[in-house]
Amino acid sequence: MFLAFRAEVEDALTGALSTLDLPTDDLGLEEPPEDVPAVLASSVAFRLASEVGAAPASVAADIVAELDTDGYDYLGDATAQGPYVNFEVTRQYDADTLAATQSAEFGRLPDTGDDVVVEHTSANPTGPVHVGRARNPIIGDATARVLDYAGNDVTREYYVNDAGRQMAVFTWAYETFDESDLPSPEREKPDYDLVRYYRKGNAFLENGDEDEVAAAEDEIADIIEGLDSGDEETYERVSEVVDQVLEGMTDTLSRLPAEFDEFVKETRFLQDESTHEVTERLKDAEYAYKEEGAWQLDLDDWDIEQSFVFLRSDGTTLYTTRDLAHHEWKFEKFDRAVTVLGEDQELHANKLRAALDILGNDTDQLQELFYGWVNLPGGESMSTRAGTGVDMDDLLDEAVSRARDEVEKRLDDRIREDDLTEDDIERISRQVGIGAVRYDIVAKQPQKSITFDWDDALDFEGQSAPYVQYAHARSCGILDGQTVPDDIDAGLLTEDAEIQLVRSVARLPVVVERSADELEPHQIATYVRDLADDFNTFYRECPVLADDVDDDVRDARLAVVNAAREALDTGLGLLGVEAPESM
Repeated sequence: MFLAFRAEVEDALTGALSTLDLPTDDLGLEEPPEDVPAVLASSVAFRLASEVGAAPASVAADIVAELDTDGYDYLGDATAQGPYVNFEVTRQYDADTLAATQSAEFGRLPDTGDDVVVEHTSANPTGPVHVGRARNPIIGDATARVLDYAGNDVTREYYVNDAGRQMAVFTWAYETFDESDLPSPEREKPDYDLVRYYRKGNAFLENGDEDEVAAAEDEIADIIEGLDSGDEETYERVSEVVDQVLEGMTDTLSRLPAEFDEFVKETRFLQDESTHEVTERLKDAEYAYKEEGAWQLDLDDWDIEQSFVFLRSDGTTLYTTRDLAHHEWKFEKFDRAVTVLGEDQELHANKLRAALDILGNDTDQLQELFYGWVNLPGGESMSTRAGTGVDMDDLLDEAVSRARDEVEKRLDDRIREDDLTEDDIERISRQVGIGAVRYDIVAKQPQKSITFDWDDALDFEGQSAPYVQYAHARSCGILDGQTVPDDIDAGLLTEDAEIQLVRSVARLPVVVERSADELEPHQIATYVRDLADDFNTFYRECPVLADDVDDDVRDARLAVVNAAREALDTGLGLLGVEAPESM
């Protein structure tokens, strides 16, 4: 209903501006402040004041004088308040909203017809997932969920970096060292098992006998050359390592959860010759030149001072070269390509975009979402391992453990009262703990570095996942054993808190739309937190099942609770956070 109401506002406002012979290209629609009794506001008077030669407040008053709000289903009164034009809704809006929001699919936008690939995480398969990279799978997965709900056909891609020196070193070490040469694995998972070889190999190359290191480097160079030439036997050797490590890494990522539709290997673009085809095209480009045997691109025309090296002096390609072939493959297969990258990759991304432009691609198909790092405060009781820092598995285990402590503080009485089982407590601890990590990370603007704080993340009363999850569980508790009638009289909703809650639920589609358009899943996090605030106000001020509540009013309020429950469930789901039915 909100989208339909917004369309009516746009139509009426465009008509008024046209009558005044004023431009209609930017209507300046935005949410009004909380203390303004309106659903939408327009700041267009600010923009037009200089053109008209009058104060913004005077322009706003003139616009309202020309507004014709008759004949619309949802557009109610329009008033000027200083420089703003405020738009209210009709009661028909509330009635239709209440009916529409009973569906679990409320908020899903119509199909766009676009195929979108979201590449995220893509951590090198050299060992367990590190918590410093936690933001990538969390933001990436939430972005993919939002884009899907906004009507796109979304493919979640993990780009597997299985070529280059790191994987050659790993493969050589795996084939060289014995189990007896290694310490015990820190966990019974393949990524923890095999990372021991990688660490052992790197230590040997740094500190080993000079002649033995030279021999090892020759073997490593042969593996690199074999991969670059598309040699099948070399590919199989490397795959034995990569596939095992990737299995362990994706098992960890599934706990978040972050799941993938397609694993695209870097070596694919060596084996099919597309990488070498790209290098030949780049050699012919006007920006290409050769220096000390290496082929490069001059990117001054793109305001990039560093050159782009696409072929080494020994004739082997680089990760960046293979990524060009990868992106051209994306452009052929998908309408849009979204890549989630750490802030340290921005220069690489700009150089890649310039090279793609030189190759003749439409780089408007490509969007990057950059994020800052996740830091942990000092003094946390999580192990830090030499060479890896804090592993994601450690963080998630710690999250569940701390959540269990918080849950048990609050459940002592309810365990006896509601007969919650040990399985129930374990489920709730997992939902709350992992949800707290995920929400706390995705709720911040991606570009800002953040410090993860346990107390804030697990605060049942603050801006956290447990706070929103508890509102959902409370709504489920009210609805337990109740039936929401199909025919609801929304006119019985007269309290400010219940009307406000209905209108908050109604905003879900536009939040999904904006979050998808701007690649900002944190907008969903803000929405569900505000929705939980409105639900809790409703819970305090509008009793639902009390004996003195009229039956028809009870039914209408049950419908409001159900609408809020559906919206909270959808919003949390878009963030990849579970919505517990009890807590």
